[in-house]
Amino acid sequence: MKWSGKWFKSSVVLLTLTFVLAACGGNNAPSSGGNAASNTPSDAPAGAEASSGLELTDLTLVGVRDAQISSQQIIADKLGYFKEEGLNVTSQLIESGPDIGPMVAGGSAPVSIQTNFMDIILKSTDIPVKIIAPLAQIAGTQAVVGSSKLELTSAKDLEGKTIGIPSGADVMIAINNMAAELGVDASKIKYVNLAPSDAVVALEKGDIDALAAWEPFITKAIQGGGKFLFSGTKSELPDKQGDVNWMSVHTTIQVADDFIAKNPNTLKAVLRALSKATDYINENREESIKVLAPELHLEVAELTEIMNRNVYSMKVDDTYVNGSNGPAVGEYLKSVGNIKEIPAPTSYHDLSLLKDVDAALIEVELK
Repeated sequence: MKWSGKWFKSSVVLLTLTFVLAACGGNNAPSSGGNAASNTPSDAPAGAEASSGLELTDLTLVGVRDAQISSQQIIADKLGYFKEEGLNVTSQLIESGPDIGPMVAGGSAPVSIQTNFMDIILKSTDIPVKIIAPLAQIAGTQAVVGSSKLELTSAKDLEGKTIGIPSGADVMIAINNMAAELGVDASKIKYVNLAPSDAVVALEKGDIDALAAWEPFITKAIQGGGKFLFSGTKSELPDKQGDVNWMSVHTTIQVADDFIAKNPNTLKAVLRALSKATDYINENREESIKVLAPELHLEVAELTEIMNRNVYSMKVDDTYVNGSNGPAVGEYLKSVGNIKEIPAPTSYHDLSLLKDVDAALIEVELK
């Protein structure tokens, strides 16, 4: 989804965000969720925190009502995994994903779930926040869908065609990498600035040849008669079929630096709960969808398609380290004006807690 706007931290830091997050929701107000973090309730037994080893037992986890962003968060909440870890987590799901950036910068979301692209932008403006774990590879939901009338004999036939795409959308990374690999002159593709919902309508009317967007708009476009062409991870183009590596972006859990310093054991408990939820989603997909569908306001069939485009995993592997946080991503964000300088991945990560929880999840070290 496209981010744009100006916001301040302590009336000093000005951030301008214009970037796409996979499948964030609309612009409704946040759901009720209480304070960002709080101590154990006053009626809790004295010494409860000390005996449990948790610095806090009550906290709020801010996420998005979206299958790409908060599936594990919702499952951990609904199936009691947070409570199993001794936590009383308020799961605050907001409708507009881009709103999390200003909340993090302003201090009202010390623990949140969004994408690593947000953290790159936050770090570029010196916001003290660190990613403590990845949660999902969501580049499969950044995709291009052709109209029912579009006929391609090869990817090169996209030259001269019109694609509806929000200005500054990160799905352009997939388009450019596809073009480079398959010999397409991307400068010959005509781009029209359209919001995803408008692009779905334009595609059905035949006003554009294809749209480039994210879920749930990809699935909606296909349901309306469109044809899936390619995403960051899959291709159905005539001259390229199957898995591809044209884009990488991950959902992550990020925490304010001071919160990490004060509450490491609490955060390890959060990570253990999210790990249980990740396993449940992968091992019990149908049951997971039944839990998630009403929370995400989606039909079961629609959510099934969407979730099948994601890879739910907390592994720090090469795809995450070099793909999602590599130089190509930084250069793209810089080229579209989202950042001025590319921060080093080590400057916006602290994976020590994840390593303590399950060292096997760290397959590749950050550089």
